Amino acid sequence: MDINHFISTLGFTSADYYSKLIENVVLSLVTELSRNPFNGISRQQSFSSRVTSISLLCVPLITLPDVMPLLEALLNYHEDGLQEVLHPEFLEAVNEAVLHKKIYLPESGVLQLWLRHLPSLEKAVLQNLKTFISSHPSSLKKMKSMIKGSLLHRAACHPAVFRTIDEIFKNALLETDGAPEVMTVMQVFTQCFLQAYYENNKQHKFPMKVYFPHNPHSLVMAFLQHPSDLPAIDVHRHLTHIAEMLKTAEAEHIGSCGGLFENWFLFVHFGEWADIAAEQLLSQAESSDALLWLLVFYYKPGDENQQRTQTMVEARLVCDHLTTLSRTPTISVTDLQIAISSKTKTRQPGTSLVVMHLIISFLLFTPAGHVVAREFIADFVVAGSEIPEITGLLTRLANRVSQLGMKYQRTVKLVNDLLQKLKCGV
Repeated sequence: MDINHFISTLGFTSADYYSKLIENVVLSLVTELSRNPFNGISRQQSFSSRVTSISLLCVPLITLPDVMPLLEALLNYHEDGLQEVLHPEFLEAVNEAVLHKKIYLPESGVLQLWLRHLPSLEKAVLQNLKTFISSHPSSLKKMKSMIKGSLLHRAACHPAVFRTIDEIFKNALLETDGAPEVMTVMQVFTQCFLQAYYENNKQHKFPMKVYFPHNPHSLVMAFLQHPSDLPAIDVHRHLTHIAEMLKTAEAEHIGSCGGLFENWFLFVHFGEWADIAAEQLLSQAESSDALLWLLVFYYKPGDENQQRTQTMVEARLVCDHLTTLSRTPTISVTDLQIAISSKTKTRQPGTSLVVMHLIISFLLFTPAGHVVAREFIADFVVAGSEIPEITGLLTRLANRVSQLGMKYQRTVKLVNDLLQKLKCGV
């Protein structure tokens, strides 16, 4: 009998019939997967082989909506054995479909995919990291939206996923020699992760030390303290405490780069504290050695004592010049350029970043800086030096000042204007 004639006698159109057929097959397989089929080792091995075959057969059907329940059932299927029963081609195909937005798995399904197939997780992290950096989001708010859309921050609530993602960040920092754009993505990702951690981990199933196993717990907890939760009078004290702990840890690891790097890497996760240190340095009557050391360590962690001492001297001179200018009734761009350029000609890149961080903080957080900020940035764009680094720093600071309340609305407008100037190149 002709199959089309047979279908019509059942009262179906061909499309309806095949859709119903797929639905029934999927339901049958999902039911089979949900049962406990094991009755002895040979039976278990036979069913494992069947699960592998089913997953492979699903590869060309992955984007069909009717097959979605089967995909979820396969991803949530587990056996007691250590060997993965789902076919690698299936796992790779599902990951590709997720990354290219061809299918939308529930969060639990994505987590299972990345937990049981490390190459899929690594590919997801690398692809998203490249997107976060190359897309040049105009604000950290947009970057946060992109990160949250990837689900990586929520998957990272599982310590194994977090440590895998963190290892990729670590390698990216090493390969790019601490590129500011990589550091910024790390910081925003950490913020998104912590938000998900506190929302979904109310019972603290996984303590924070599991996520940062290579750092002193007291240092981790100090960085985790949110600046907005501290009274203004305690911020300086808290920064000094962080600097002292980092110095102590550094002294304990003399001759070993491992511990030093791990603590600097932890600092990068919470880079907002470096921004606050620069801000505090310009608001104090005298420059604080502890805060200056903290800012220098953030940009030049591997310096030997003599190099760091020289960097500290140069940074302190600039900091003192800026503090003096902040108390001057009127200043010009020339005053600012003279104060800085005379001390920056022979600086190494890391030292220049420390100095530039201080300059940008001066422009944003002092009334004198507000007056000359737009003109200074316009001249700076013409000079064309370190524009990507400055854009990244301004983007970070824009996010910070936007959280400081109505008192800083003028600063928010200023930093947005400066970013626009940099992006337009005028």
